[in-house]
Amino acid sequence: MVFLFRLLSYLPLSLLHMLGGGLGRLAYWLSPTYRRHLQENIAQAGLPASLQGPAAAAAGRQMLELSRIWMRTLDEANAQVAEVVGWEHVEAARAAGKGIVFLTPHLGCFEITAQYLSSFGDITVLYRPPKSAAAQELILTGRKREKLHLAPADLSGVRALIKALKKGEMVGMLPDQAPKTGEGVWLKFFGRYAYTMTLAARLTETGAVSLLTWGERLPDGRGYRIHFLPPQQPFSGSTVDRAQQINIEVEALIRACPEQYLWGYNRYKRPGGADAPPSDTAC
Repeated sequence: MVFLFRLLSYLPLSLLHMLGGGLGRLAYWLSPTYRRHLQENIAQAGLPASLQGPAAAAAGRQMLELSRIWMRTLDEANAQVAEVVGWEHVEAARAAGKGIVFLTPHLGCFEITAQYLSSFGDITVLYRPPKSAAAQELILTGRKREKLHLAPADLSGVRALIKALKKGEMVGMLPDQAPKTGEGVWLKFFGRYAYTMTLAARLTETGAVSLLTWGERLPDGRGYRIHFLPPQQPFSGSTVDRAQQINIEVEALIRACPEQYLWGYNRYKRPGGADAPPSDTAC
């Protein structure tokens, strides 16, 4: 898999996006389960069915573009960043000596953000090791940068994230990733209960600055526009309150560019051993 991605990395981004768009649409038609998740999630958000095709194509682009991000040098990967919006929020936090929690949903090219940030300082990102050994090798090879550190989604990884924030460094995670049993709570996401991680909310309680970020995929292979935004309202209250607020913030980002969200992700799955969501147990 690593060899294949290295070969793909030499193709222009425009060609990768064209091929990826076709593969994404093909996967949509070949996989009934994937198609069902994508259709149901888009409908749950109250968005039109016409979004299904573009969303499937975007998912395919997201997969193939990884080759030019993971398999090229850091300078080459970051050269694809055509524009940055909201960098002043990052600069303000760094000037104050604050750690920064970057909340990066499955929107656009979410891999480019940590790569870009690692060129400015140390960043520790949370990741859940895949079951496939080949996929694990690809992730470790692609994300290996001098100042980009990986923290596994376990107790040691949590400690690494907290340690980094205490040192005034940056950390990043996918707040809309479905957690394991015991690592989340049932909270509303687009009006339906989704098992939601509490770790992201707990990190916002550390005194670090919280910023939402995502890499908007520009048309015709022109690269990416990275957005850095403070939450619409400062996170406050209990951990559960903050986790719900994060869901709301993520919803707002998605609605701004719905065609680039990973709608096929099984966001509403029930982890093995977890209690049923409130909507299933209500009388």
